[in-house]
Amino acid sequence: MIITKLTLPDVVLLEPNVFGDERGFFFESFNQAQFETAIDRKIHFVQDNHSRSAKNVLRGLHYQIHQPQGKLVRVVAGEVFDVAVDLRKSSPTFGQSVSEILSAENKKQLWIPEGFAHGFCVLSDSAEFLYKTTDYWAPEHERCIVWHDRDLAIDWPVVGEAIVSTKDSQGATLKAAEVFA
Repeated sequence: MIITKLTLPDVVLLEPNVFGDERGFFFESFNQAQFETAIDRKIHFVQDNHSRSAKNVLRGLHYQIHQPQGKLVRVVAGEVFDVAVDLRKSSPTFGQSVSEILSAENKKQLWIPEGFAHGFCVLSDSAEFLYKTTDYWAPEHERCIVWHDRDLAIDWPVVGEAIVSTKDSQGATLKAAEVFA
């Protein structure tokens, strides 16, 4: 597995070793020991989620202010532009974002630790997105930063108009959002 620490040092890109031939491919999609070595801490995942979205669907930027979730995300069909935003006020990278293209073809995974907002937009006709979380979904603690906040300056590669839920379109700006200490 190739481990790359990104410009936001706590966000880690994981690229598995893929073994393929004329029959297809095989790769280890998760290994607890390798993962914990990559992020330099112990992790316990409690929930796996699977979503499917159409082209130009944009989800996020989501986080939970209490019961924060670390997320290990990957795409098993299609392609997405995936984003993590540092919401830890005490961090030197507060308010900064990092993005990666995740796809079924490249099989990359992104570790987004607690204290970050997360979002993605679908680049292919559709995409299936899988993620493991370190805490349970708690809708009463869920928060959203509006995806097009000018202070974040995320260059979303949406062709045409983004398809966004009502909840996501009404997200707070970073300046008005409840963030982590």
